Amino acid sequence: MKNSNSETVPILTTERLTLRPLSDKDGDEIFLLRSDPLINKYLDRQHAVTIDDAFGFIEMIKNNIFSYWAISRKGNDKLIGIICLFDISEELKKCEIGYELLNAYQGKGFMREAAIKLMEYSIRTLGISTIDAHTHKDNQSSTNLLQKLGFKNVDNLNETNSDFILFQLDMSGNNEA
Repeated sequence: MKNSNSETVPILTTERLTLRPLSDKDGDEIFLLRSDPLINKYLDRQHAVTIDDAFGFIEMIKNNIFSYWAISRKGNDKLIGIICLFDISEELKKCEIGYELLNAYQGKGFMREAAIKLMEYSIRTLGISTIDAHTHKDNQSSTNLLQKLGFKNVDNLNETNSDFILFQLDMSGNNEA
C-alpha cells in the first residue's frame, strides 16, 4: 500500500521557514515554478504550460511515495519554493536532494536554510550518510549553494545528460568526493 506524500513527510521548521507537504492550495505557485523560464533554464524536465499541469504535478506527488516539501515563510503558508529527497536507498544510506525557489526569494538564504534542515532530517531520521545533487554545469547559483553546504564536485558527469554535474555530501567519513 502506498502512503501519500502528506503521510510520509513531516512538517519541519527553521528560524524563518516551514517545510510542509504540498497541497492543492499551492497550485498557482507550483505553476510559476514549473513555467518560469529563468527557474527552468537549467532543469531537464517538461515545463508547465497550464495551471492544470501544476495541479497534475501536485496530484502525482500526493499520490506517490515522494518526499517533497513546500517551503513557506513562517506565519505565511504561501509556497515560495520546493525541496525534495528522492532515490532514497535505505540499504546504501543514500539519497538525492533537489530544490527550486521562486525568483523573488532567491539570494536571501532561504534555500540554504531549508536544505540544512532537510539534510539534518535525512541524517538523523532516515539514517542517510551520503546525499547526491545534480546541477547543470552553468547553474552557478546552485553550484555555489551546494559548495556552501559542504558538497564536493564528484569528477563524473551524469551519464544521461553531460550538462549535469554530480555533487556529493558524504557524512560517513569516507570522503569519496
